[in-house]
Amino acid sequence: MTIEDVEIVTETSRGKQPVTCEVLVFSVRPKAAQASRCSRCRKRCPGYDAGDGTRRWRTLDVGTTKCYLQAPAPRVQCAEHGVMVADVPWARPGAKHSYLFEDTCAWLSAHTAISVVAMFLRVAWRTIAAIVGRVVADGRDTNDLLAGLTRIGIDEIAYRKGHRYLTCVIDHTSGRLVWAAEGRNKDTLARFFDELGAGRAAALTHVSCDGAEWIHTVIADRAPQAVICLDPFPVVMWSMKALDKVRARTTAASGTRDRHAMWAVRKNPADLTGEQRTSLAAIHTTNKTLYRAYLLRATPGSVSGQRRRRAPAAGRVAVVGQALPHPRVRQGRGHHRPLPPPAPQHPRSQSQQRPLGGHQHPPTGLDQARVRVSQPRSDDRHGHAHPRRPVPRTTRPGSMKPDPRKRQEIQLGLP
Repeated sequence: MTIEDVEIVTETSRGKQPVTCEVLVFSVRPKAAQASRCSRCRKRCPGYDAGDGTRRWRTLDVGTTKCYLQAPAPRVQCAEHGVMVADVPWARPGAKHSYLFEDTCAWLSAHTAISVVAMFLRVAWRTIAAIVGRVVADGRDTNDLLAGLTRIGIDEIAYRKGHRYLTCVIDHTSGRLVWAAEGRNKDTLARFFDELGAGRAAALTHVSCDGAEWIHTVIADRAPQAVICLDPFPVVMWSMKALDKVRARTTAASGTRDRHAMWAVRKNPADLTGEQRTSLAAIHTTNKTLYRAYLLRATPGSVSGQRRRRAPAAGRVAVVGQALPHPRVRQGRGHHRPLPPPAPQHPRSQSQQRPLGGHQHPPTGLDQARVRVSQPRSDDRHGHAHPRRPVPRTTRPGSMKPDPRKRQEIQLGLP
């Protein structure tokens, strides 16, 4: 791309409240090797006509000033696609923004809200959606996200009210989203395996998912060699439901009523209260069937190993061992310097014992005297939220003594 001219022009925005501002316009042209090419196949083609004349493409701003790229847009005669607009090296076909602007907009849309991107780049929401669609389509043409998949995860996510879901497939090796489609049923997941192909589906070794039957059915049909790794949540949920059934059946058969039994067998042993510990001990001695189900139950820690409690601080320090001496660290002395004696002119305040007044209530103890410590009075009471402030003295008008010099000036008639 070659820049031929730069100018500052005035632009008026469209809308209910038009705003006029100055923008930068760069007059550019493609290089000779990039000119007269088809916008689809990028092949050199003969010219057809001048097209619609000069066009503008929005590019990244310079500071707070909008910038545009301006160039003619002729049409060419392609032997494969017919009459097409000539390709430009700074923008995608059919786009009104440059590569830099669209790539920046797509990256910001992946890391922040669209409303923030629209305000920052000064574009509309629909413009951002169209830009993201072009960038994603361009990336699919150059990158095959389904290549080299061995360990994948399948799950659904709700994107709108009314039970509207997206089926998402991620790659556990790279941690990236590789496929998504609307719906959560067998047909939706079968579309993924259709795009993946039978050869690459045979390379799958592990598939993580929840307990949905439609996922297991499709995996068993399309990738039977893959190991299904269940999410810990449904495993724990199923075990808790089975544990509740055993508890309800055994307690009903024995005729016992224990309101702490449900949480005693559900919670972790370290989180039990005193009543729940007592209930669990009673279950251990009187209800062997329920206690065996309690020992076989699945917890988040036993399934995924994520809730591992840390060792106590003393144990961790004991494992580390004793600290090694550093040559730059000076060892402290075994004794401390004695404090200086108090100054004789500032004696310590002595406690005084005063009798109680008639308006004071005596304490309830045997000793009816109180000990009071005398404190020096000062302008600022230390430790108090509101220190004393000096109160200005107000003088009466008649109490002010006149200045003798001023009186002499008045008698002489001086101004």
